[in-house]
Amino acid sequence: MSEKKLGGKVALVTGGARGIGKAISLSLAGEGAKLAIVDILLETAQATCDEFKALGFEAAPFKANVASMADAEETVKAVCERFGTVDILVNNAGITRDTLLIRMKEEDWDAVIAVNLKGTFNFTKAVAKPMMKSRYGKIVNLASVVGRMGNYGQANYAASKAGVIGLTKSAAKELAARNICVNAVAPGYIQTDMTHAISDAAKDAFMAITPMKRAGSPDDVANCVKFLCLPDSDYITGQVINIDGGLLM
Repeated sequence: MSEKKLGGKVALVTGGARGIGKAISLSLAGEGAKLAIVDILLETAQATCDEFKALGFEAAPFKANVASMADAEETVKAVCERFGTVDILVNNAGITRDTLLIRMKEEDWDAVIAVNLKGTFNFTKAVAKPMMKSRYGKIVNLASVVGRMGNYGQANYAASKAGVIGLTKSAAKELAARNICVNAVAPGYIQTDMTHAISDAAKDAFMAITPMKRAGSPDDVANCVKFLCLPDSDYITGQVINIDGGLLM
């Protein structure tokens, strides 16, 4: 049996109990990583951890509202106490509150920016110190092709993901000297519980501009995230990789 490439590493995945986050968590665990699975609902994180433990993986649940800096700091501290350090951070937690700009309520704008952008900042800042101390780290942020091209009815989501891209590049420049790689992945149309709520017309519009003429799966995203967490990608930082079937070229 080949040696696991992430054996002994500790990976913290926000929103890691469901959807794309769960697929990412599973892919990292499969490479030997110990998982800190963060969700706003502890019971959801616990259920996923129980599944992973049944498969022989090491995983622990943590409750946090990623929009809270205090929660981020407390969670990273708890993960370090449980596992000793944090080697990998995947900022996956995200929400949508879609509607046209002229109908968008202030609270819908604030909520999406708070979770998607501020949440990414909060956990990146919280793990930076332990990673800098150990002179090693892999941070992967979930952006979106919408953050690069915009989209009808998603001004808040697009702005949050464009912000994640800017944050990724800035953090990559600041942390590179400490051997910390910071990258982002930008999914296109991926089949998840979140996208099931999208209207058929919107789905058809995505398919019409996607050269591969199909939606992606959570595993498509997880495979790219895993690569960016492996030693194979040690000389890659500050990049944004589209996972979109050619939608945005």
